[in-house]
Amino acid sequence: MPQLVIEINGQQRTLEPGRSYTIGRNPQSDFPFDDARVSWHHGTMSFNGSGWQLDDHGSTNGTYVAGARTMQAQLYPGALVNLGNPENGPRLAFSAPVAAAAPQATPVHEAVTSRGPVPDAQPPVQQNWAPQAPQQPYQPQPQPGAFPHQQGYPGQPQPGFTPDPFAQDGFPSAPQRGGGGPQPTVIRNLTAAMRTVRIGRALDNDIVVSDLQVSRHHAELRQLPDGRYEIVDLGSHNGIYLNGQRVQRQLMGPQDRLTVGHSGFQLVGDQLQEFVDNGAVSFSARHLTVEVEHKGGKKVLLNDVSFGLPEKSLVAVIGPSGSGKSTLLRALTGYRPADRGEVLYDGRNLYKQFAELRSRIGLVPQSEILHRELTVRKGLKYAARLRFPGDTEAKERDARIDEVLYELRLDKRADNKITALSGGQQKRVSVALELLTKPSLIFLDEPTSGLDPGMDREVMQMLRGLADDGRTILVVTHSVAELALCDRLLVMAPGGSVAYFGPPDEALHFFGYETWADVFQAFENYPDHDWAGRYRGSVHYQQYSAPTVEAGEVQHAQVAQEAVKPPKPQSWGSQLWTLMRRYMSVLASDRGFLALSVLLPAVIGAVSVLVPNEAGLAANPKTQLHLNSGAATIIMIMAIGACFSGAANSVRELIKERAIYERERATGLSRSAYMMSKIIVLGVFSVIQGAIISAVGFLPRKLPQHGLLVKNLPIIEMTIGMILLSFTAMMFGLMISALVKTSEKTMPLLVMFAIVQVVFTGCLFQIFSKPGLEQAAWLMPARWGTGIVATTLDLSKLMGPWNKDFEHPKYDPLWHQSVAQWSIDAAALIAISVVIGVIVTRLQRRHEPEVMQKG
Repeated sequence: MPQLVIEINGQQRTLEPGRSYTIGRNPQSDFPFDDARVSWHHGTMSFNGSGWQLDDHGSTNGTYVAGARTMQAQLYPGALVNLGNPENGPRLAFSAPVAAAAPQATPVHEAVTSRGPVPDAQPPVQQNWAPQAPQQPYQPQPQPGAFPHQQGYPGQPQPGFTPDPFAQDGFPSAPQRGGGGPQPTVIRNLTAAMRTVRIGRALDNDIVVSDLQVSRHHAELRQLPDGRYEIVDLGSHNGIYLNGQRVQRQLMGPQDRLTVGHSGFQLVGDQLQEFVDNGAVSFSARHLTVEVEHKGGKKVLLNDVSFGLPEKSLVAVIGPSGSGKSTLLRALTGYRPADRGEVLYDGRNLYKQFAELRSRIGLVPQSEILHRELTVRKGLKYAARLRFPGDTEAKERDARIDEVLYELRLDKRADNKITALSGGQQKRVSVALELLTKPSLIFLDEPTSGLDPGMDREVMQMLRGLADDGRTILVVTHSVAELALCDRLLVMAPGGSVAYFGPPDEALHFFGYETWADVFQAFENYPDHDWAGRYRGSVHYQQYSAPTVEAGEVQHAQVAQEAVKPPKPQSWGSQLWTLMRRYMSVLASDRGFLALSVLLPAVIGAVSVLVPNEAGLAANPKTQLHLNSGAATIIMIMAIGACFSGAANSVRELIKERAIYERERATGLSRSAYMMSKIIVLGVFSVIQGAIISAVGFLPRKLPQHGLLVKNLPIIEMTIGMILLSFTAMMFGLMISALVKTSEKTMPLLVMFAIVQVVFTGCLFQIFSKPGLEQAAWLMPARWGTGIVATTLDLSKLMGPWNKDFEHPKYDPLWHQSVAQWSIDAAALIAISVVIGVIVTRLQRRHEPEVMQKG
């Protein structure tokens, strides 16, 4: 059976027919590629008995032979295959084995190991844009300074170590590249013939950026007549950033850094250098201080916190309650910027460049950030629609979802409802949501809270694996059982200061105790002890924190800056449609809610039928006025029912999704699109409920022969009144949901709202012509909803006057039987709904990242 030699970037390796070889971005692949255009599990090479072939496993960007995409490529001596891009994607070249020449196939470095010579590292490849020029992408080597974790797992790579396609037994065949600062991933020559260079995700661009956050045609680099370059946004969804600031059209010089998705570009002479953010980034906090107003003074939540995260590592943050762990997490992610100090992402200030860097940072809060009523796949699908650009095809989103599900071992649970999963699996789903956009940093707040020890270990091992795969993970936790899996441990002391930062296996010895319970008890027993000062005087501080603290002058970012407005990945209309579809899917999955939404108005309408409405003579027979208090009671019951059912639909809708909204808002969700999705979907339910109440309550009654608007069907205009009342009450429910801090507070406020509406219907006692009371009633939807029905029925005459002077009767002016008064009553309900909608939208700002709240 024939052998076959594969060559990648000048390095060769012989393929043996007796086994298959995997290709992908997975470090455990036989041929791993650190290139965003290559999928995690891209394909497999194997000998099928008659010849070699490469099977594509449904990769996102495809496999190409002679420029054509294929799912199965035949491999033979002389064959050329490109991964991810037909022109400049990673290239595989195949040749026949030559026994004599095989040992000399690759140039060797002078240094040798016990395993033999080590090949030289390849320099960044220089590429021209001329179509005929051969292009070979550069495979970046690991950056120096990566920190290996203490306890490795069999078969898993060390953090900061990029497996080499030609390594055997886990040993790299090429030395790491040194040098100060990041090295370019690809260097492209700017030829004189190319006046315009287009950048985007589509394959017809001059520079293809395989990143789903990049639009198909994202931007153009144009050379001006004077030789300078100008970068122009082509209407991309996520925008282009020059030196951290979003621009539409801007001159670009040699010192400027252009960011498109996860890729950065820099002009160096007649070359354009590309830097791909593949996770090997530095991240540090320097002198973070957070203060809040407290009893007329200042209370310090974070006190001069400084530390740096090793690249591609797992870091745990522990400490007693009230030590500022959650405050630290919000400061590190930019949700609540520190009052003083700075957070640096690869040397860039996160607070000042939040809009650009937000997609590089994933945050998994303690609360769920996916709708638990949906299946795993459906929940991720809606999230992908909101986070990826509008020109992303469904198959591209689905492929990325499949990659994430496979990576987190959720592929077999993809069609299960999230509620049906175990606690550890539900946390995996939340992590999967953040992995969609390939963040380099992931922060988690109490991911093991409420989990048993077994699930605790499962979650921490998952995080260990994510760090090994090339991400930096910081987890805030109360559990100390699995700290040995971490590379670094940050211990917060009461008062928000750092008591320790260093390896977890040295922490207890540093404090001088045997258990963490003893350490936390010491924090409580000795509140005046200077734990932070003790740490600053230690060798651990000099080794692990001092380099971060002393690294240059700190630019304190006072949060008086302009609010950040992250770009919207989708258009407003597209977001609205996606949000509506998702919300309808969530409601449809809750059969109990659907049944109650129909049953509640039907029961209320049926109860109103039990009230008799027999007429009685007025006190003065000469007036011939009929006194019918039963009609007023019936209308009042139906009005209160419409208020209660409408508000009950919405009173919990915002509070239960608060964590989801906060996270999605940080990723570019439109506040107004979110609110409109709620209003439209819940408005449909309000219309149905108002119609049910009217049908059950009015049809059995003997109604007037003629109406104001519809002459022969007065029930139609009466039903419109109930529908408008139910809709306005639904808006009041949204306002309650936006005001409260916990869902438990919604029910008392809902009951109070319904009782207040009973008083202000105008059916129990006279409200008009009473200063103060009359004006307060104008704010109550039940007052105007009752008025619409009362106008059609001419309830004033049906009930009789409110005073006993029948010579000068006083009738409610809002019940006057006229088209004008009916229109005024209806317009008042619409106006109240609009005002409440504006108020609720403003209230939602309080539940957004503080760095965005002024936007």
